[in-house]
Amino acid sequence: MQSIDNFNFAGKKAFVRVDFNVPLDENFNITDDTRIRAALPTLKKILADGGSVIIGSHLGRPKGVTDKYSLKHILKHVSELLGVDVQFANDCIGEEAGVKAAALQPGEALLLENLRFYAEEEGKPRGLAEDATDEEKKAAKKAVKESQKEFTKRLASYADCYVNDAFGTAHRAHASTALIADYFDADHKMFGYLMEKEVKAVEKVMNDITRPFTAIMGGSKVSSKIEIIENLLNKVDNLIITGGMTYTFTKAMGGKIGKSICEEDKLDLALDLMKKAKEKGVNLVLAVDAKIADDFSNDAKTAYADVDKIPDDWEGLDIGPKTIEIYADVIKKSKTILWNGPTGVFEFENFTDGSRAVGEAIVEATKNGAFSLVGGGDSVACVNKFGLASGVSYVSTGGGALLEAIEGKVLPGIAAIKGEPYK
Repeated sequence: MQSIDNFNFAGKKAFVRVDFNVPLDENFNITDDTRIRAALPTLKKILADGGSVIIGSHLGRPKGVTDKYSLKHILKHVSELLGVDVQFANDCIGEEAGVKAAALQPGEALLLENLRFYAEEEGKPRGLAEDATDEEKKAAKKAVKESQKEFTKRLASYADCYVNDAFGTAHRAHASTALIADYFDADHKMFGYLMEKEVKAVEKVMNDITRPFTAIMGGSKVSSKIEIIENLLNKVDNLIITGGMTYTFTKAMGGKIGKSICEEDKLDLALDLMKKAKEKGVNLVLAVDAKIADDFSNDAKTAYADVDKIPDDWEGLDIGPKTIEIYADVIKKSKTILWNGPTGVFEFENFTDGSRAVGEAIVEATKNGAFSLVGGGDSVACVNKFGLASGVSYVSTGGGALLEAIEGKVLPGIAAIKGEPYK
């Protein structure tokens, strides 16, 4: 497989798929440019070699052309960070895009308009009536799939080589994230530096394990993490289940959880997962106490309670001190650590203790030689909020992509570069 470090971009045009899906305020100011900064090493390498870049990205989830999601809003900032006056094409496959791409000189960059302005990028039909028949849906899907080929071919025609540096979209078999790779031979398609790091980090935590291996899984719903938990049960030594999922497991064991969040229809599933963990010899670690509140608010009245003895009108919004001690002890003894999901409602300052303590324990374990991977939007927000990001081994930029990789799924954006099947 081709490596970006070994490839000389001199005199070549590179189509680089990045993830510039950054948050904007009401005045279209970027509120967090982390994703743009993450792609800079790849873009700068190409330009420094004497190549030129055609930058492709999506922004938001538009259902057609809309000013709100135009990439023109980020053009100035991209130019400033890249140190190049980046050109802009007001369409990604229109005549202007083709002309500007063809005219690019070494050291120049072109940003294409939002790829998702076209249904062909995602390969999903749009604008179907709510009462559309199955036949109409089938015909619409077929039509967009057929036009997707021309859309992909057009994007590929701009460049001599393809670089995928958008791990955040690697789990999507979209035109620019996977299908386009088929138009380039193995020597002319590769991962960018960010993608390369993401792939290595995931492969290390899932396949190159130094034990004990501990996974910390938070989140509100067991149902959204079933496949992940089941896959992890085949790999980890310790599995810490935390966050809102705590209360589904607690109630399944007969505990009183007050008005805490709970998936009533997943109680049997929780018991089944506990049984599987025991059968596989996995140490399943659950909370023993909680920081509770009489309202879902930062200003609510708070107290501590055993996790299975929460009063009727109270709810658990974070783990308690006894649980913090238990979690920290397990984490500090670990040599491979995966963290996805906070321990509570960390957005409220009064319920940050648990997530902060988990983060600090991971940092300490990392100092002592553990490999730690933090991923998923909320977990990343946690380590950034608490200033702990530099103390862990790797912070993943991918949310859904990371979760699907942990589930053991083949990610199309990765498989396409490696020349492996993914459908």
